[in-house]
Amino acid sequence: MTNDNHGARAARPVEAEDRFMLDRLARDGAALVERATTWCGVNSGSRNLEGLATQAGLLVEALEVLPGEVTRSPLDPTLEVAADGAERRQANGEALLLTVRSHAPVQVILTGHYDTVFPADTAFRRVVARDDGALNGPGIADMKGGISVMLGALAAFERHSLAHAVGYRVLLSPDEETGSIASAPLLAKIGRLGHVGMTYEPAMDHGGLAGARKGSGNFHIVVRGRAAHAGRDFDKGRNAVVAAMAIGQALAALNGRREGVTVDLAKIDGGGALNIVPDLAVIRFNARFPDAAAQAWLEAGIDEALEIGRGEGLSVERHGGVTRPAKPLNPAQERLLNAVRETGAMLGQPIAWKASGGVCEGNNLFAAGLPNVDTLGVRGGDIHSPAEFARPESFVERAQLSALLLARLARGEIDAPALRAAMT
Repeated sequence: MTNDNHGARAARPVEAEDRFMLDRLARDGAALVERATTWCGVNSGSRNLEGLATQAGLLVEALEVLPGEVTRSPLDPTLEVAADGAERRQANGEALLLTVRSHAPVQVILTGHYDTVFPADTAFRRVVARDDGALNGPGIADMKGGISVMLGALAAFERHSLAHAVGYRVLLSPDEETGSIASAPLLAKIGRLGHVGMTYEPAMDHGGLAGARKGSGNFHIVVRGRAAHAGRDFDKGRNAVVAAMAIGQALAALNGRREGVTVDLAKIDGGGALNIVPDLAVIRFNARFPDAAAQAWLEAGIDEALEIGRGEGLSVERHGGVTRPAKPLNPAQERLLNAVRETGAMLGQPIAWKASGGVCEGNNLFAAGLPNVDTLGVRGGDIHSPAEFARPESFVERAQLSALLLARLARGEIDAPALRAAMT
């Protein structure tokens, strides 16, 4: 579904105290950009533990400017399947949690991630201005710029006379780009404690939001056969690569059979010397689906495909699974997005939204029963590439949007408890 703002009502005026808060953010805009630019100079790829620790230290300094308590939580290692089929433990960085006014009548959950997709040895390490004025740099949009916007909005809101009416938890995680597997329990826990969620993935370049989101799963299939000499004992072998190819064909055949379901075969490891029947293959694929019913259909189809590879002397092990359930556009989500659109209109910011095949922490929060907007970050694009960019003027725009949303939640103009109740 795409929302295009046609027939929107005239914008209501901004309250005088809210205007003062917004003006302050306008004056602080350069500082918001400068802070994000500094953070982008730290490589914090999901597997760069040293860089993640450095970035976490900088973020703790920024969080401690706000009231409340900051806790640093080491995340459990996650299991990954290597090319040899063995499970290995992968260490993760720390999750950072700020808790402010946990007993206030309105509870808001704000999330973001400080890891990026760029490895420690990347040459993409600093922010530069393009000829069109956009900022090009690692994580400037996804999502160090978004974190700067989030914290700027919270700092401005703390000076509001109604700040006491809103409590919030800020969770900054180090593993979103690898699926939030280690931080998923924390996301679920705090998601159950809030009325509304605000997540700071980048908005579209024109300012649009993500509406419905598909769910996603990452799967690793280990096929084991029996090695044999390809000439002398060929018939004694059981070819794991051939079995993996058959499984892959069956998985690919799921595409086009149910609307919105896709299966992307990303990689197959296996085989070796040409005179040996291979006894191992590892298939890796991603799957997307629009809703819970489609997820059930997909998982049944995956199980059927795996059966094709099993046989005498052949075994198939399934690892991984769905990491983020789907986030459909239900009535609670529509009401919340309409409230964001109305808030944007008050600021002269037209807000629209459309469905996305991408996933993020917003999926996790939705699964915990929390209505949320998950693209409140800066305007930008070309994320996950050396062309990643953000519009510098959007730092103030998006900080003002979040601050005004918080003020309206505090005033009851956006009924947060009712939104949460509409999820049940």
